[in-house]
Amino acid sequence: MPYNSVFTAELFAGQTIVVTGGGSGIGRCIAHELAHLGANVVITGRSREKLEWVAAEIIEDGGKADGVAFDIREEDAVAGSIAQILAKHGAIHGLVNNAGGQFLAKLEDISQKGWETVVRTNLTGGFLVSREVLNQSMKNTGGAIVNITADHERAMPGLGHSGAARAGMENFTKTAALEWARYGVRVNVVAPGYIATSGLKQYPLAHKKRIQRRKTFVPSRRLSTEAEVSAAVVFLLSPAASFISGESIGVNGAVPAMTAEYALSPDNAPSTDDRYPYYDGFHRSEKLDFLADGFEFDEDES
Repeated sequence: MPYNSVFTAELFAGQTIVVTGGGSGIGRCIAHELAHLGANVVITGRSREKLEWVAAEIIEDGGKADGVAFDIREEDAVAGSIAQILAKHGAIHGLVNNAGGQFLAKLEDISQKGWETVVRTNLTGGFLVSREVLNQSMKNTGGAIVNITADHERAMPGLGHSGAARAGMENFTKTAALEWARYGVRVNVVAPGYIATSGLKQYPLAHKKRIQRRKTFVPSRRLSTEAEVSAAVVFLLSPAASFISGESIGVNGAVPAMTAEYALSPDNAPSTDDRYPYYDGFHRSEKLDFLADGFEFDEDES
C-alpha cells in the first residue's frame, strides 16, 4: 500500500525538498510522505547506510529520493553538501530541519562537552543548513523551511540541554522569518510532544517505563503517531500556508494546556469509544510493543 496522505496528490511535483535526519524516525516518515506527494526528496544524515535504506524504500514505493551523508554540525561539510545537492538536483524548494539528538541526564551531571554537543546538534546544525540553503538557493527562488523542535514550553527534566537548544531554534525561526521574508522564504516550527517513534527504542528500561506511562498525562490518553507530525510539516511546506511564517505548531494533544487538577481527575479520562481516533497514514510505520496496552516489561532487560 502507498502512503495514505490526506493531502492532494502531486502537491510537490517538480520540487526538491531536503529532509535532515531522514534516515529514521519522524524524518523517515516525512520523507516518505513528501515523496508520495511528488517531491524529489533528498534525505541527509551521518549514516550513509540508513540513508540508502530509506531512499530504497521510497524508490520501491514509486517515489524519488536521494541520500547525502554529512554532519550538520560541521560548517564546511554543510556548505559543500548543499552545493552537491544543488549541482545534482537543482534549486531547493523546501527544507525540513529534522536532525537532532540528545541523551538522558540531569543538568548537574552534564559536562560542557555533552552540553555543547547537544546544542550543536539541535540548534547550530539547523542554523548552518538553513543559512546555506538560503544563500546558495532560496535567495533566488524563495521557499519554505520547517524546523522540528520539541514540546519545550514547560521544563524538560533529564533533557535540559535539548530543551535549551530547541527553545533557541524557535527564536531563530522567528528571526529568520523576519529577515528572510524579503526573499520569499517562510520559516516555521513544528513542535512534537509525546510521539510514538522508533527512536524511543534506544532508551533504557527505566525511561521506557516512563514513556509507557506518558499517555496517562495526555487528554486523549495516547501518544501521537509520526504521521500526525508529518502532516503538520507538509501543511507548512504547502501553498495553503503561504501567509504563515514565524509560527510554531504544536503536535502535542493539548498537553501544554494541562493543569494538575485536570490531569489527576478520573472524571477526565476519555471514553472508550471511537471519538478519539488517531491518524497513521504511514504504511511503513513501526509499532512499538512496549506502548501496547497491557505490555509487561522483562525486568532483566538491559
